Amino acid sequence: MRCQPPFTRGPKDAKTENGGGHTLKWWERKKRRGAAPVVQVRQGEGHPFGVLDRYTPLGTGEVALYRAIREGVPLLDAAIWKLVRLCGGVKVIAEDKAAQAGLEEFFQKVNIGWGQRGIQAFLDRYLDDLFTCGHALGEIVLTGDGRDIAAVLCADPEQVEAKRGDNPLDFKLCLRQAGEPKELPWQELLLFTPLQPTGDCPCGVSMLRSMPFLAGILLKIFQATGQNWERAGNLRFAVVCKPGEDEGAFAQERCRQIAGEWSEAMQAGRAGQVRDFVAVGDVDVKVIGADGPILDSQVPVRQILEQLVARTGIPPFMLGLSWSSTERMSTQQADLLTSEITAIRRSVEPALERVGELWVRLHGFGGGVKIDWEDINLQDIVEEAKAELYRAQAEKIRLGDRKT
Repeated sequence: MRCQPPFTRGPKDAKTENGGGHTLKWWERKKRRGAAPVVQVRQGEGHPFGVLDRYTPLGTGEVALYRAIREGVPLLDAAIWKLVRLCGGVKVIAEDKAAQAGLEEFFQKVNIGWGQRGIQAFLDRYLDDLFTCGHALGEIVLTGDGRDIAAVLCADPEQVEAKRGDNPLDFKLCLRQAGEPKELPWQELLLFTPLQPTGDCPCGVSMLRSMPFLAGILLKIFQATGQNWERAGNLRFAVVCKPGEDEGAFAQERCRQIAGEWSEAMQAGRAGQVRDFVAVGDVDVKVIGADGPILDSQVPVRQILEQLVARTGIPPFMLGLSWSSTERMSTQQADLLTSEITAIRRSVEPALERVGELWVRLHGFGGGVKIDWEDINLQDIVEEAKAELYRAQAEKIRLGDRKT
């Protein structure tokens, strides 16, 4: 779609249109210029996320925003860590049986930096970045001679961005820097996992992507509640002194004395001392804002938290919220959460397989590796035991009836 450029006059056209030699004044030339170009395709009005308009998907600003949300709303931080813990429990199986013992030892003792060891510790941080930033980034560090793996480290997702390659199946990881991003040299040693990639966001989307608007409202409610309680607990007073008719010239001095005494009494109260205020005459003391009600925030806070918690997929009672009469997980809830955890495990499984396969090749073994996860059991153990007992009793009764 093209826009027609406005018609403008050159220096020789600054004459009158009636053939005279009169030169147009500057304001007359301004009036006779062509109209400004009309843009036919434009952006619509802003949405309620006005403060987020300047953020670029998966840019540094957005990641900083998501981390601020986790810091400001402890419930979301707890939910993400709960998911990280539920997704844990990883084992590795080598196709070559001769490599099994060494591979298991490597997964248990591999250095992941900052005094931590074991692939499980690496996986915890990897999943934390995956949920928060929408994608996770790791690096396999080889020894000096390149014959073994020295460490498996997590990298900051903010420092690296993904760039499309020459074909749709290829992409390159580049280091963010001033100007053009720099392509990292050893792409085969980098681990990259997107969370729920879409057509417009192939690098993945954060679990917190739909939360900034509601989280902002929630923090405003908490801030207003804190200010209201500060007003209710730290009272402000208005002292009105009404001098009598016979005081005359001494009225101003008397008011100044009362104000000084009242100020000293308040300062003594802040220091933990009890001091009475005694005044003679017509003195009226009122509390400023004492009649202002403190709004009940329970209903809006619960409505917002329900939507935030629903996005994480964690049942509310697992986060300490008792919104229903039953605080146990039903079979349907357990199945839904199990399917969610299974999907997350599938997304990070290729990265773990790459680590294991590289170790196997470097040590001269053949075959691949397989990642084996611990079983997910979210049901109540006591209730399961009771159900098993009831089934056994029912089976015993049925067998007894057949014999008779």
